Amino acid sequence: MTQTRDLTGKKIAILATDGVEEVELTSPRQAIEAAGGQTELIGLKSGEIQSMKGDIEPQAKYQVDRTVSEVKASDYDGLLLPGGTVNPDSLRLDETAMRFVRDMYDAGKPIAAICHGPWSLSETGIAQGLKMTSWPSLKRELTLAGAQWVDEECVTDKGVVTSRNPDDLPAFNKKMIEEFAEGDHSSRRQ
Repeated sequence: MTQTRDLTGKKIAILATDGVEEVELTSPRQAIEAAGGQTELIGLKSGEIQSMKGDIEPQAKYQVDRTVSEVKASDYDGLLLPGGTVNPDSLRLDETAMRFVRDMYDAGKPIAAICHGPWSLSETGIAQGLKMTSWPSLKRELTLAGAQWVDEECVTDKGVVTSRNPDDLPAFNKKMIEEFAEGDHSSRRQ
C-alpha cells in the first residue's frame, strides 16, 4: 500500500507558547507546508512566542495566528504539539488549551507530539491505552497515565504520532505527514 503524502487542502494546528523548542516547531511545519498543507500557530495569547534551543538559548520569535480561545477542533485536520520543556508545561496548565487537545482527539483528528509535547496527552487522558514514546523524563508520567512507553524514534498508535527528540525529526515528520494525510481516525479510537 502506497502511503499518501499530499496535504493539499488540509489545515494543521500547531499549539505552542513561549519556550517551544525551535526545531520541533520549524521542521514539522516546513514538512507540512512542503506536502501542501496549511499551518496555523495557535498560542495562549496573541502576539509572538519565543522559541528556544535546549530551554536555555533564545532563538527566533514566531507570530501567533490565532489564540486557543478563538479556535475549535472542527477548524483543523490535525494537531502538532512541539516540545521544549517550558512550552508543554505551560500549555498543560491552561484549561482551554487542554480542552482543545482533547477535542481534537475526540473528533478523530491525527495528533503528532514530540519530545515533551506528549505531556498534553497525559494531562488530557489521551495517553491511556496508547503505545507512545517521548523525552525519557516523561516515561514515568506517561506510564502512570496508562500509556505503554517505549524507547523508539517514532511510534504511532490510533493516529497519535510520538517521538523522543530533535534527532528523530526525519522519522517523525514522515509519519506525521502520513497520518495527517490519512485523516479521520475516529474508528480506531472507539
